[in-house]
Amino acid sequence: MLKHSLLLLLVKFTALCLFAQAEVSLPPYKRFPSFPPVKLLKTDSTLFDKSELGKKNAVMLMLFNPSCSHCQHETEELVNNIESFKKIQIVMSTTMPYDSMRAFTEKYELDQYPNIIVGRDINYFLPTFYKISNLPYLAFYSRSKELISTVEGALPIPQILEVFAKKDR
Repeated sequence: MLKHSLLLLLVKFTALCLFAQAEVSLPPYKRFPSFPPVKLLKTDSTLFDKSELGKKNAVMLMLFNPSCSHCQHETEELVNNIESFKKIQIVMSTTMPYDSMRAFTEKYELDQYPNIIVGRDINYFLPTFYKISNLPYLAFYSRSKELISTVEGALPIPQILEVFAKKDR
């Protein structure tokens, strides 16, 4: 009887340890599904943080590299369909040098859109937070700034809008 109880206790302890390790191995964005506490250096040299997000808007976070052709194409598609994103805040973040970010912003005239924020992740926080391996990287957040889903790579505009249509904006 004692051996049976010890064996049962050992099995429970092992299961608990395995569960705890699985929790720790989750990437930060899954453990903390709210919009991340990132600081971005915007093109006007001011800092952006999540307190500047509109209270009533869903958010699409796009991590990009100005020289990435997929990122350029995704940005072109966003700009060409900007009317569909009136109730969606778009936050574009890069870790590349400020000058290349600024040139990218000017090329696509992103400063003219009030719902687009472009900034440089000066602390290199987001690539680690999302464990990124491909760009562009898209993270979708509800109006309450809770994670809906993420996608590595470009996504057609109708599919982006579908992600938000499924959730309460």
